[in-house]
Amino acid sequence: MRPRLRMIGSAAMRQFWITFFGSIAGVIAGAILTMLLLGFMLAALIASVAQQASEGRSARASGGDLVLQLDLRRDRLDQPSRSPFAFSEPLSVVDIVTTLQRAQGDSRVRGVLVRANEFGMSPAQAEEIRSALARFSASGRFVIAHAQGFEGTGITNYFAVSGADEIWMQDTSSFSAVGLASESLFLGGLFEQFGAQAEFLQFHEYKNAANTFTEDGFTEAHLEATSSFLNAILESALTASAGDRGMELATFRQRIVSGPHSAEAALQAGLVDQLGHPAAARAAALERAGTNAAVQDIETYARNLAATPAATRGPVIAMISGQGSIITGSGQTGFGGGNAIGGDAMADAIDAAAAADDVRAIIVRVDSGGGSAIASDQIWDAVVRAREAGKPVIVSMASLAASGGYYLAAPADLIIANATTLTGSIGVVFGKIVIDGALDRIGVNIEPVSVGGEFATAYSSQTPFSETQRAAIEAMASEIYDDFTGRVAEGRDLPITRVREIARGRVWTGAQALELGLVDRIGGLHEALEAARELAGIDADETVRVRSYPRQPTPMEALQQIFGLSAEGAQSASRLQALLELPEVRAALEARERAGVRGVQMRTDETVPR
Repeated sequence: MRPRLRMIGSAAMRQFWITFFGSIAGVIAGAILTMLLLGFMLAALIASVAQQASEGRSARASGGDLVLQLDLRRDRLDQPSRSPFAFSEPLSVVDIVTTLQRAQGDSRVRGVLVRANEFGMSPAQAEEIRSALARFSASGRFVIAHAQGFEGTGITNYFAVSGADEIWMQDTSSFSAVGLASESLFLGGLFEQFGAQAEFLQFHEYKNAANTFTEDGFTEAHLEATSSFLNAILESALTASAGDRGMELATFRQRIVSGPHSAEAALQAGLVDQLGHPAAARAAALERAGTNAAVQDIETYARNLAATPAATRGPVIAMISGQGSIITGSGQTGFGGGNAIGGDAMADAIDAAAAADDVRAIIVRVDSGGGSAIASDQIWDAVVRAREAGKPVIVSMASLAASGGYYLAAPADLIIANATTLTGSIGVVFGKIVIDGALDRIGVNIEPVSVGGEFATAYSSQTPFSETQRAAIEAMASEIYDDFTGRVAEGRDLPITRVREIARGRVWTGAQALELGLVDRIGGLHEALEAARELAGIDADETVRVRSYPRQPTPMEALQQIFGLSAEGAQSASRLQALLELPEVRAALEARERAGVRGVQMRTDETVPR
């Protein structure tokens, strides 16, 4: 037995040293990776500053007149990123609106050259940008848009630029923007094949967020609601674009839906004004701007504006922004994570704005399909307290403000949504995915052990709901649904019977929600700012300062947040980031998130048509 023991001890000692030195190597490698990452960040920052300085010198050398270039082919967030290292990201939609607004008062800016999106964008983003360009044009400046084709079949990319003074299109491309389409993923059949079981409770039949996991196709209610909001979005886009192009709606509709068209046919139909390459459109813009003008990216122009000292006097309107799923806590998702609205973070921001003596009104900008019912209610309470403190609260809805995103908006003084915003989805959903059968097929067995009440295993992914557990969950969900509809009835001054009639989990567009009394006005951020002036009693000619809450973290604070992880964590993050971006992995993570979620949720299907 002794030789055997010595052999085991020797192997264990070797394994110890391998693990020890391997850990040291991992720490060193992680530290090196961290330094390299910081080096890349600094190099990118230096390059960005150098490019900005170069473009600034070019503009000054040309006499200072500018044509701003706005590239809509890049995916954009609704609101600015919270990361101070996001200098390479394109401007958010909110930043585009505010930058174009400020450019209207800049005598150097002669016009805007828009590079149109070829394949599609969020309808509400398209609507908000179209409105911002229309206001810019109304100030006496020109807007020229160039598209290397409208290749996607959705009309949203055309909708964003339909009001331009001139729409150029590359003559070798096509015009395929004939309508609107959306695709919904259903995994019910896949789970069945692998022995997994999706168990969800939904209040009510239109609350389709869980259908991805429970169904293998559209239910009647799901299809009805989806078709309804797609038709409403298309109608809003066609009506606005027909007016932009000076056509009767019926004529414009026929020319759109009869596509696809060649570039020449689109020109003959009056859908575009000129055929040519990007260089020709750029030359046309510079000709209109004057011989001393230069083209400057709107990102560079916005950075230059940010470096200009802001007004230090005047009433303040607080801007509190949130995008992504609503979760409890701070909303920090880590390095490379997605955006989230933290219940603590947003409630604290609203409280801080309400307590500031110089803040006259509060705008809450929301882009969310919902999430935690508890966090949504926490933010709802902060909105109520802000109003009780005498601060008007205006909610500005972006592409999506549904379910929990609508819940937190309900008590506001005023709710403003774009016509194509997706909102409503007043309902709740709760459930889990039982994977015990799937694990059995690969020889894995996880056996839960619990003590205390029977509900202790309710959230386990190894066992289905018992009858007692299901009854308890249904009672909790029913109570939250009653709270949700009660909050809406109180906040919107509607009879509870009416709210429950139009709720049932159904998604509406902003235009539909206006007719139902769920929102007050159609518009975007600009209209929200005007409403804030109105409710706060601020004169139209008085200078207003817009202050963001919470403040942007400093680079050092961001470094501490990001690299406070171990070196091994940073190393793993770099290796996993590319994998996490894959759509298949995102779908699997979403399923796993739903399987492990705790508490009743207020979510809607976050698939936005393009």
